[in-house]
Amino acid sequence: MRTLIMTAALLAATSLSTAYAADLRMSWWGSDDRHIATQEALKLCGGKFGHTVSPEFTGWTGHQEKITTQLAGRTEADIMQINWPWLPIFSKNGDGFVDLNEFKDVIDLSQWSETDLKGGTVEGKLNGLPVSTTGRVFMFNKTTYDKAGLAIPTTWDELLAAAPVMKEKLGQDYYPFEGTALDARLVVILRTTQKTGKDLIDPATNQVAWTVEELADGLKFYQTMVDNGVIKSWKDVAAGGNAPLHENPAWASGKIAGTYQWDSTYGKISGPMEEGQQIVPVKLLQIEGATTEGVYRKPSMLLAISKNSKEPKAAAEIVNCLLNDPEAIKILGATRGVPSSKVALDELTKAGSIKPVQVEANKIVLESNGVGVSPLNEHPRVTEAFDSTFEAFAYGQASAEDAAAEIIDGINSALTGI
Repeated sequence: MRTLIMTAALLAATSLSTAYAADLRMSWWGSDDRHIATQEALKLCGGKFGHTVSPEFTGWTGHQEKITTQLAGRTEADIMQINWPWLPIFSKNGDGFVDLNEFKDVIDLSQWSETDLKGGTVEGKLNGLPVSTTGRVFMFNKTTYDKAGLAIPTTWDELLAAAPVMKEKLGQDYYPFEGTALDARLVVILRTTQKTGKDLIDPATNQVAWTVEELADGLKFYQTMVDNGVIKSWKDVAAGGNAPLHENPAWASGKIAGTYQWDSTYGKISGPMEEGQQIVPVKLLQIEGATTEGVYRKPSMLLAISKNSKEPKAAAEIVNCLLNDPEAIKILGATRGVPSSKVALDELTKAGSIKPVQVEANKIVLESNGVGVSPLNEHPRVTEAFDSTFEAFAYGQASAEDAAAEIIDGINSALTGI
């Protein structure tokens, strides 16, 4: 009889486990190292809970379009890696994805700071968990600055003053900084935010928070950097083929000696450097009387669960495992940047999986103060409205005041109804 009871209990437990076993899908973008590590981690996490997770991965190009199509047809994966600026596009009112607060008994939300959780929240609903937090930091080539007898700049004025010295000591083809397209736009945004204490987009109105005069001042500063030889002109960069920074020989050799980049790109931009070149991250340069450091900080990407998933709890178990389980953390490493999860950061730091300079750059981002950045800053309509007119200004086809007015009108028009 005892044997029969034990057998029945075993069968019941097996039946319960089998009934709960879920077939899930997870989608993401990235490079080969991320693809390989994520698939291995999914096997580990799936095995721990008896779930099967089918991977769906691509490169960055075209991934947003793919997700857009899937969401429209309700064919998206159960677990999705989502870009932070997509939240207002796919979940305007917070109902585009599962509210992860509903699974706080499954996901250890205490591993994230309130700021990080707020970054993934829309209308009070936690739409996604930040995998990592990234932000823009200044990175300078210490080797070049040392050769020119210059200290690394700590203010905008020091950066401007470095240009004539560097050109005199090292040559006219040396530049203490770089800035065009996205990099130039974010420099203008940073300087204007520091001066006004306001982000580009007012979160209360979803309209531009700056006056024409305030934005024009930021555009004029960009032109000042060009006129003083701090950066190459937009036209000269275009004539050189618009090569990405990490593919630019002038950067690799130290002839371009500074940049304003995402801290998570340190590996990409430091990798091509010629032997002996040392890149160091530094705190945000500030204007005199700055009202804020103006850090541009955001979740670099989020893990979200489809509102159409038939197994949201099982998906939550996998998400928690990927981000908080020590074994999964070691497998994934820093393939998605310096992790936001406290336990993940501790595990990778102890294992030496993150370079100290990457931790230093990320620390600058996390410790700098700012005014809060709206994801609408990176809405495609916003960036198009800003960049097309900014380029015309950079080519001398519009005054700073006219360009500022056109940028503001273009962004406000683009955001109406969003």
